[in-house]
Amino acid sequence: MRVEHLVVEAADRLDRAIAARMPDLTRSAVQRLIEGGQVWVNGVPVRRPAHRVRPGDRITVHIPPPEPTEWVPEPIPLDILYEDEDVLVIHKPAGMVVHPGAGHARGTLIHAVLAHCPDLRGIGGVLRPGLVHRLDKETSGVLVVAKNERAYRFLQAQFKARTVRKVYEALVVGHPPPEGLIEAPIARDPRYRQRMAVVPTGRPARTRYRVLQTYEGRWGRYARLEVYPETGRTHQIRVHLAYVGHPVVGDPVYGRRTPLPCPRLFLHARSLTVRLPSRPDPVTFEAPLPPDLQEVLHRLEAA
Repeated sequence: MRVEHLVVEAADRLDRAIAARMPDLTRSAVQRLIEGGQVWVNGVPVRRPAHRVRPGDRITVHIPPPEPTEWVPEPIPLDILYEDEDVLVIHKPAGMVVHPGAGHARGTLIHAVLAHCPDLRGIGGVLRPGLVHRLDKETSGVLVVAKNERAYRFLQAQFKARTVRKVYEALVVGHPPPEGLIEAPIARDPRYRQRMAVVPTGRPARTRYRVLQTYEGRWGRYARLEVYPETGRTHQIRVHLAYVGHPVVGDPVYGRRTPLPCPRLFLHARSLTVRLPSRPDPVTFEAPLPPDLQEVLHRLEAA
């Protein structure tokens, strides 16, 4: 059983207050926890998602462990960029959870992959068969899955050695310097445990970036970045960019509200360069910027 403790900062509905602070849970999952008696406010169980909370209220959220699953494959469409006998490279859409967890027992990318490749069951561990790395729910982009144990270990070794080159595209608030290196340790936020933060005692984390384009007009000042994470900490890019004062547009956890309409987190895993078991040289896989994020750039360019 996972237990999270939150302190309310602004008056709001109970379900909305929790969902805004716990990005790994959907609002519907939060509502189910509340209705199931798993959420307490100031030491008292509350079963109404619409219950109003006030600044200073203390919320305790009890999250049961995921129920055991038989890994029932689900025929969910996949955007496959590449496939051979060892790997499957996918363009993951925003909004899709990579693997099962609290509130996400079905409909994940892994369930879809198992329908496409039934032999994946058990590769690389029980909870995430074949999964070597992950992307946040709201991050789109390139994701590689191993199809056998040999490929899993081959890929896993590269991620551990940090020889895999990952390139992301992000839209951030403001105009940062043309290029830079953000080097700051990351760990759980000591005040809000469901978030990550730059913490002196955290694990080392390095993120490089360069500015591709800047925008200034009716929507404000923004910059489109190419980002190269050199380590792989949870929420690393989002935390680092917010830390230097240029949060990712559309980030509900580490960002801030802007006048620019943006349907989601503007963060896309554009390319991944990795060695495959069947090829002698590294291969680069690319996923184009999705239409919803392209539309945000068109809006900026037209302003």
